[in-house]
Amino acid sequence: MKIGIEGQRLFRLKKHGMDMVALELIRNLQKIDTENEYYIFVKPDVDSGCLSPSDNFHIVELGGGPYPSWEQIALPKAAKKYGCDVLHCTSNTAPVNSKIPLIITLHDIIYLESISIFKKGGTWYQKLGNMYRRWNVPRVVKKSEYIITVSHFEKNRIKSFFGFPEDDKRLVAIYNGVSEHFVKITDLSELNRVKEKYQLPDNYAFFLGNTDPKKNTRNVLKAFSDYLKTPNPPMKLVMLDYEKSALDALLAEIGDKQLINHIHLTGYVVNTDLPAIYSQCKLFLYPSLRESFGIPMLEAMRCGSPVITSNTSSMPEVSGGAALIIDPYKAEEITEAMIKLVQDEKLRDDIIQKGFLQAEKFSWQAMAREVLNLYKDIA
Repeated sequence: MKIGIEGQRLFRLKKHGMDMVALELIRNLQKIDTENEYYIFVKPDVDSGCLSPSDNFHIVELGGGPYPSWEQIALPKAAKKYGCDVLHCTSNTAPVNSKIPLIITLHDIIYLESISIFKKGGTWYQKLGNMYRRWNVPRVVKKSEYIITVSHFEKNRIKSFFGFPEDDKRLVAIYNGVSEHFVKITDLSELNRVKEKYQLPDNYAFFLGNTDPKKNTRNVLKAFSDYLKTPNPPMKLVMLDYEKSALDALLAEIGDKQLINHIHLTGYVVNTDLPAIYSQCKLFLYPSLRESFGIPMLEAMRCGSPVITSNTSSMPEVSGGAALIIDPYKAEEITEAMIKLVQDEKLRDDIIQKGFLQAEKFSWQAMAREVLNLYKDIA
């Protein structure tokens, strides 16, 4: 069988969540499948070394302009050229006119849930991407042989939104994994290397915020501001890849411009440096308003960082009782959870130990095996 996998953005340097999921899927399929022939379709970019071809895995670099034209024209043309028996599109969207049997990984349908492009929050790049998804996803869902999603919460959301019958076998929940390099780092030279590289403070909470409204950055900043007003040990807030101008504007909105003095912006962090950052933080903040899965929670757990997360969407399902659960709409609950983890060593240790056990339940190889079974079923 010849299997095509879309990995358009895998060669870009600054990879995001869906890119990492696709990358891990491909790497783990290489480990477990020597029988089928694979064609990985990517757009040329600087990080071509992130994937290595092998006897039955071929890397095909395709030009083709911006994301929509690459996906709608160049990708199906290439999949046909290489005689693919199935085409797996990994990042929510797919060609609407492809004649090849299609599998789509639909990570979430947040962009279909009453989101206007004029709603405050998010960049115009994000909003235009959501417009494309709103056009594309309803069309490709109808024609896909399988729709993979990443949690039972998201499966139920998709089922309800599109009106899938209860016995429809096309919609499948397959959990993401967590990469093996996410482990508790104890090597002082590695810890110091990363600390110096990103100029990390000695005592910090870690937050993967960005400009997407679902990340709840506003309430995290309010909660952190309130924490600093308590007599508890002071901390810095470490944030990745966030523009200072955007942060200054948000701090002005919440009425605490001086909070910038307690926030450390690292810029973009290489994925392999993240374990040392998780390993040195006092706590990890993941109080999103909406997530389809939440890989960073598992990364933090594997590195021995206690996690604070939300009682919404997939987060209780994935955290599995191994995190402090709060209402993300209430900044005071985030503050209270931070104080608990700072003051109560027994609670902190309990959360950390539960986190180690919970994270062990998820692996990329298990995910790859389940996806391979879907390929075989189509064949």
